[in-house]
Amino acid sequence: MAYRRIEEVSPIRICFLGCGTITRTHARTIKKAGNYEVSFASRNKAKADEYKKKFGGLRAYSSYENAINDSDEDIIMINTPPDSHYLLAKMALEADKHVIVEKPPFMKSAHFDELGVLADQSNLHLMVAENYYYKPLRAAIENILRKKWIGDPLFMVVNATKKQASKGDWRDDEQLTGFGALFEGGIHWINFINNLGMKLDRIEGFIPGQQGQLERSVQVSALTDQKVVINLLYSWEVNTIFKGLRISRIYGTEGSVTFESNGIFVLVRGRKKRLIFPGLSNITGTRKMWVDFTRALRDGQKPAFDWKMAQSDLVHIEAAYRSARS
Repeated sequence: MAYRRIEEVSPIRICFLGCGTITRTHARTIKKAGNYEVSFASRNKAKADEYKKKFGGLRAYSSYENAINDSDEDIIMINTPPDSHYLLAKMALEADKHVIVEKPPFMKSAHFDELGVLADQSNLHLMVAENYYYKPLRAAIENILRKKWIGDPLFMVVNATKKQASKGDWRDDEQLTGFGALFEGGIHWINFINNLGMKLDRIEGFIPGQQGQLERSVQVSALTDQKVVINLLYSWEVNTIFKGLRISRIYGTEGSVTFESNGIFVLVRGRKKRLIFPGLSNITGTRKMWVDFTRALRDGQKPAFDWKMAQSDLVHIEAAYRSARS
């Protein structure tokens, strides 16, 4: 389908809802991806004014509603806690705005059934800022598996453990997030695994130790449609080297792949022997994500990562939690 285009002669006018760490990241990156005019909205007007000044913004709003209803904005990007995403996205779509939602997108995958359809019917984008899909590491691993450099893959063990202290913010509030580490951060890795040329099929979650509703460690085990067995270890309480240097592996019938989980290097031993450095300059994938979003906004076509793919990731998160809590 075709989406409403923003013509090349015009700047792309985007307003960020929420003035926190992730908005700072996107506000710094977005200017490198195209001709954007940025504005900021916060329930604290002083915070919105601060971000407007710091990032050369056009407007500062004292409420999210004012920003959504301003005809001068083309796009609303929602960077607030997850419990507010659904209502804000619905308001923005009904106000005839393109929407970009920071991950995790919604509290329920079923929210996409309503809002994704609403967006498509209105020829509006509903995009999810899942930068892991755009990581050079994901593309490198997908290429290795597609070319069968290690034969048929059998097992994959993804080490995504790190030490992350509680920040005392919404992530510690059960009412705002509803779930723990897997939902807030592990969804990146579900996306990564789910986009390597094979799809997750059967999925189970296991929560180690005695943890409450907001778990900080989890193991997700899955079987893909190609019968590859996958184990994802995700944690905010494991003391790793250099605060997050980790090794993951894929084992195949004719070799193996060893990769640093952040994407620093990939070592292939099999039909092909390769030492690959996927790309440090865009290691997080965020810049490539914005380049793709900009292209989609300009040409009226889908982004490479669309809302149906984001919904699939959330479905798997829900399955892992159902399993773990039963």
